[in-house]
Amino acid sequence: MEGFVGRRGLIEPQRLKELSGRSDLKGATQMAGHLGALAATGIALHLAWGGWWAVPAFLAHGIVLNFLYAAQHELSHATPFRTRWPNLAFGRAIGFAMLYPRDFDQIQHFAHHRHTQDWERDGELAGRPRYTLASYLLWMSGLTYWQSRVARILRLARRVVVEPYIREVEKPLVIREARWHLAGYALIAAVSLASGSWAAVLYWLAPMVAAKPVHQLQNTIEHLGLTHSSDTLSNTRTIRTNPVLRRLGWNMAYHTAHHTFPAVPFHALPALHAEIVTRSGREPPTMGYLEFQARMIAALARGGEAAYGDDRSWVVAPAAPDRRTAA
Repeated sequence: MEGFVGRRGLIEPQRLKELSGRSDLKGATQMAGHLGALAATGIALHLAWGGWWAVPAFLAHGIVLNFLYAAQHELSHATPFRTRWPNLAFGRAIGFAMLYPRDFDQIQHFAHHRHTQDWERDGELAGRPRYTLASYLLWMSGLTYWQSRVARILRLARRVVVEPYIREVEKPLVIREARWHLAGYALIAAVSLASGSWAAVLYWLAPMVAAKPVHQLQNTIEHLGLTHSSDTLSNTRTIRTNPVLRRLGWNMAYHTAHHTFPAVPFHALPALHAEIVTRSGREPPTMGYLEFQARMIAALARGGEAAYGDDRSWVVAPAAPDRRTAA
């Protein structure tokens, strides 16, 4: 994605270069903060196990686990660290934990950036049936999310690669990666069985699966219900949320800014967002998590995704009143 931008001429080249500066210190600080939060929720879960406080600790741990994908996403862009190897090493480790192999995710994600909202070429849309209310609620629950992730690893390990955005030269890479993942999961299962330990289930798999609906709030809001035009200022949504979730999500709440200039690292996205608003003269499509879900579910209850067409946005916030004419 180096050098790719979704909108040319919007920001001065020198200012864009300044915003695109990477920092090992800022990357390490953010990564340490996320892993520290994960350790804290894991310890809280361990101490609370057997009591009622285990329930919120379990959910908090699962939420922090799921939002590790925000780190994996940034690491695939190689923007958190100026030094190359931490981006690769942390990306592979987190991809293993998320059941989302790093190299496959990077290939898919770059196709998503190059062809955002293109049904045939966007890595997140190619092959996805348009949502009905039922299929959307299943996706939000995490049931079909996890089924698709596990099934894909198994399929790739069998050398069955059907994704149109994966080139022939890349197929051996994703096949080998899937097999390494399966070998690692098998080893963890074998050690767990031999030792009689449920730690991998209690501190990893169960909370990650159970808390997926919270992370789906992020996964679904970014583009769904927006126009399928190629303009990133129209086809990508910025998320209105609190500072805790912005930090946990590695500033992916500023998703319009990220899609417009994906080489800009997470720590500069707030400044980039402000620049885009100033230069374009308007806010990008913006919503809160729960507001979006309410409007999406209501829209799908009236008709499936196919009923709305691709040439307009159909999940939008109500227009703000014009202060120039307001009494």
